Amino acid sequence: MVEFDAVVLAGGGSSRFGGVDKAMLVLDGVSLLDRVLTATFAAESTVVVGPERAVCRPVEWTMENPPSGGPVAGIAAGIAVGRAPIVVLLSCDLPWITSDEITDLVDGVGERDGFGLLDTDSREQWLAAAYRRTSLVEALKRVGDPRDKSVRRLFLGLDLAWSAPSRAGDDVDSWADLDD
Repeated sequence: MVEFDAVVLAGGGSSRFGGVDKAMLVLDGVSLLDRVLTATFAAESTVVVGPERAVCRPVEWTMENPPSGGPVAGIAAGIAVGRAPIVVLLSCDLPWITSDEITDLVDGVGERDGFGLLDTDSREQWLAAAYRRTSLVEALKRVGDPRDKSVRRLFLGLDLAWSAPSRAGDDVDSWADLDD
């Protein structure tokens, strides 16, 4: 498998959860953040963008600049860590992703800019994907100041491919999403 770094976005406000820290929600005895960190154990480096928390393995921590600047600002902060040619970019709320899907993402990039998961409703999950580092850097340059920019705008124009729909791409946006 190609070397990769993992960037995990875990700095959101969790407003749909009444201010509860979504990254630390527990499913089957394991926090959502730890589930993602377990899936990415093979990364050359792993950085979590968000406030430091107790987690299952050593990681680096960083914050987006400005704080609360949104996911694109988080991506900009996260890719500053590591040097691997592929970056696996994940939100912290992907409880069903495993190391097998991470391998599939990295291997799926091929000659493209990136390869991502589709959720069970066939929605493209840009924050559950592997990207060429150079493609992410160029995309960030195009958007300029990353504060409050849309993720859709960041990835506009990139050559991306997608998996078949799977539960691994399902994220947790509400309490109902945690139902097995």
